[in-house]
Amino acid sequence: MTQRILVVALAVVLIGSLADRAGAEGRVERNVVFGMYSGLALLMDVYHPENPNGYGIVFISGSGWTRELGLDATPLKESGQEDIYAVPLAAAGYTVFGINHRASPRFRHPAHLEDAQRAVRFVRHHASEFGIDPDRIGAMGGSSGGHLAGLLGVLDDKEAADDASPVNRESAKVQVVVARAAPTDLTLAAPGRVHPLFGFRRSARKDSVEHRRFVAASPVTHVTADDPPVLLIHGDADDVVSYENAEVMQAALEEAGVPVELLRVPGAGHGPTFPGAVNPPDYIGAMIAWFDRYLPARQ
Repeated sequence: MTQRILVVALAVVLIGSLADRAGAEGRVERNVVFGMYSGLALLMDVYHPENPNGYGIVFISGSGWTRELGLDATPLKESGQEDIYAVPLAAAGYTVFGINHRASPRFRHPAHLEDAQRAVRFVRHHASEFGIDPDRIGAMGGSSGGHLAGLLGVLDDKEAADDASPVNRESAKVQVVVARAAPTDLTLAAPGRVHPLFGFRRSARKDSVEHRRFVAASPVTHVTADDPPVLLIHGDADDVVSYENAEVMQAALEEAGVPVELLRVPGAGHGPTFPGAVNPPDYIGAMIAWFDRYLPARQ
């Protein structure tokens, strides 16, 4: 009898603990359809904070721009990176939209980008339903997701005023960017390797079509003075996406007069938790602080 009482008591404690955690993090609305592609749904998970601050952030997990071809493959939005970044953002009051996007090898650039842009347009169009400011939307991503988040910030709007879809008539440009270990200059990768974003090799010839496509798909190429504030977080021992990517992006943004900071993670390699980091800085706190500083509307 005593053992049974202890088991019941432990269960009550665990249930209470989980309930407290769920309350602190809010609720998650799964598999919201934000677009269709040839009958296939583009899905996002919406993290609704318990105490919303009225601002939204589109979150894009890193994947090397690829997903498995199998029908049982793990969705990008459930990669585990959302637990590290999206959940703390929701706990800080932000409504977070974790998205899937079309991926290699089945799809090639610009399909990845088009889906990320569609997600921003969808969120903006339905802002009142989500309880957020449509004019102040941020983007956060890591690795390939950081590449896409960066493009959402630096690309000029190409919404079609006469598009049949009211969603597509919305702006796809975000107002604040946080990019972790982002490939900002695709030409920094060694030529000769097939790149997953394109499915072909970059030529060393700068006058080649291949090289020009790498340049056009690089966030650093499109930096202008009207771009949003950008926080770059990068490990200085990253052997997948070199630290130089963060340095060249920082230099370009500074030259354009755009607010930018580079948070260096000493000894860290590539990955959402910065493996190998030596006394890592509070990169989660820095991410939240950046959005707190720049996402609210300024008078």
